[in-house]
Amino acid sequence: MLTHLISKTNTVKSAVSTRLLLLLFALLPLNIHANTELVTRTMCLFDLIGQKGPMANIVKDYQTQALHWGVKLELKHYTNDRLAAEDYEAGHCDLVNLPGIRARTYNAFTGSINAIGAIPDYQQLRTVLQTLAQPKASKFMQQNDHEIAAVIPTGALYGFVIDKRYSNPGQLAGKKIAVLDNAPESNFLIKQTGMIPVPSSINNAIQKFNNHQVDMTGAPAAAYELLEMHRGLEPNGGVIDWPLHQTTIQIVIRKDKFPDAFEQNSRNYALTKLDESFQILEKFEQSIPQQYWIHINQDYKNQWQDKHRLARLSLRNQGIYHTTALTLFRKVRCKFDPNLSECSIASKE
Repeated sequence: MLTHLISKTNTVKSAVSTRLLLLLFALLPLNIHANTELVTRTMCLFDLIGQKGPMANIVKDYQTQALHWGVKLELKHYTNDRLAAEDYEAGHCDLVNLPGIRARTYNAFTGSINAIGAIPDYQQLRTVLQTLAQPKASKFMQQNDHEIAAVIPTGALYGFVIDKRYSNPGQLAGKKIAVLDNAPESNFLIKQTGMIPVPSSINNAIQKFNNHQVDMTGAPAAAYELLEMHRGLEPNGGVIDWPLHQTTIQIVIRKDKFPDAFEQNSRNYALTKLDESFQILEKFEQSIPQQYWIHINQDYKNQWQDKHRLARLSLRNQGIYHTTALTLFRKVRCKFDPNLSECSIASKE
């Protein structure tokens, strides 16, 4: 009887000990978090749609993760990327998320991800982003006092045209195109194609297209639904299925304002979200009715590729695109398609 009681008591103690151990492990992250001194930093959060837009939703989870990296983020909301950048520049916030073209001001390497025609598809973009998220690539994320803490894919930029006949460079002469004030690649293509530039911002370029004030604008597939681009496509418009370039949102931080390892933790976290990001982007592309897609032939693709390559080389020579970045992107392109003519050209990017 005594032996049975002792055995039962030991079993109970063992069960209780096990529960306590599990409870301690469950509380361990909370205890570490509680003993970590948090610093409060302000983020200028850009979302074209507003506080209920897709980027604002992404940042909610990012805020939670930042607590584990020792930072409490307070948000200031913007629907204009230029104003968000100006407030970051003025020191009103410590980090900001910006379209890749505007983030180029703070990092030429990651700003070159948006180089025209440099990364044709999401498979190649995934390879590039995985490479740049590695700790050994961190030196390329830093420029002066700023560092890129995350690169988030926001979709391939497609040419939306009000007339399906405008599907190759030779048919665009004299047509109006919405041009962003901070996108020098557009100016190069305009000279190559003879198009007429219409100065625009991210905020009003789509509006001008929807009102048929311009014949063409570039936009990711997400804009079709979110910004009702069917209005601009009706009745004869289309979407050229050959991407001009990849768009991204990049988180820029003032390095000296953040704890050690914050930047790498942030890049690692963005990497874990890649699958989810690409799934969302593909759904946006699938949401565009098939009737609007303009499937161009290989000859037209070759014409676009030639224009894109000339643009990249010209902008590299002007110091706008980063030479090492372009070399990386070319290696990735040739890895996926060794038969590209540029893979055997002596003078390479």
